[in-house]
Amino acid sequence: MNPFDADTHPGPYLVVEVLGVGDVSVPALAPGPEEPLHQAATRVIEAAAALDKRHESVLGAVQRAQRLLEGIGRGEVGRAQVSYALLRTALPEVGDALAQQDRAYSQLVESLSAYRHLLTESNSSQVTPVKTHELDDDHGAGRDDDWAVSGDRSLGALEAVEAGELRVRQSAIYGYIYLSDGTGQRPDPEVWPETVQRLVADGLLAQDTSEELYRPGQLLSLTPQGERALRDIRTATPRVSAALSRSGVAAIFGSDVGPSPAPATNPTAKSLRSR
Repeated sequence: MNPFDADTHPGPYLVVEVLGVGDVSVPALAPGPEEPLHQAATRVIEAAAALDKRHESVLGAVQRAQRLLEGIGRGEVGRAQVSYALLRTALPEVGDALAQQDRAYSQLVESLSAYRHLLTESNSSQVTPVKTHELDDDHGAGRDDDWAVSGDRSLGALEAVEAGELRVRQSAIYGYIYLSDGTGQRPDPEVWPETVQRLVADGLLAQDTSEELYRPGQLLSLTPQGERALRDIRTATPRVSAALSRSGVAAIFGSDVGPSPAPATNPTAKSLRSR
């Protein structure tokens, strides 16, 4: 459950909703020494604080205008208790505060996207990525959103859709996109909206746009191409494990599966070179 109230602290609230973290701080988002990730985490926290500040400005401007409007509603204009000049000043102030809040929200969304991009790149340096274009040569490689489908994110998203009732939803408060399962909660394990958007663009998922984004959300389903891709990813792992076992590489990485004895005419080194 989100510990922050969207009505009072929209910045930290959005960080928790998008990243699924419990602690909104730079050390929590960037515990390692990676400098780019630390900088991205700092921008996220600063942008969240800026959104909170702009939100307070909006509330102040609205409250001042509301007091003036309440006086008019009571018919107090004729007794000069409310000035039209003050009202003409108050209403543009509300509009300006809302515009600044909107810019602060956009900056926070951009910083969150950049942070997740760098986080994925950091994880991908240790895990071999599995991208959707590796499953379908019709899509070009090296796209800007490859980070969204790196590692096991494609598999996780496809399996979550296969499980049923995964929906794309939009926050009625700030308009950000998120995913919910059949119980209305965030899917566990987490599925990123960017991953789903990429898989929809690649034709692996279908999104029911005839339904409302706010409620109940747009249902996702596997396309025939997505079903084939899911089967390919699932069968690829056993094939890789078997290949490693035959070559003896599994033993090097501490696998529980011992390597099969190699015949004298086919040593391990030759087997590795031939692959």
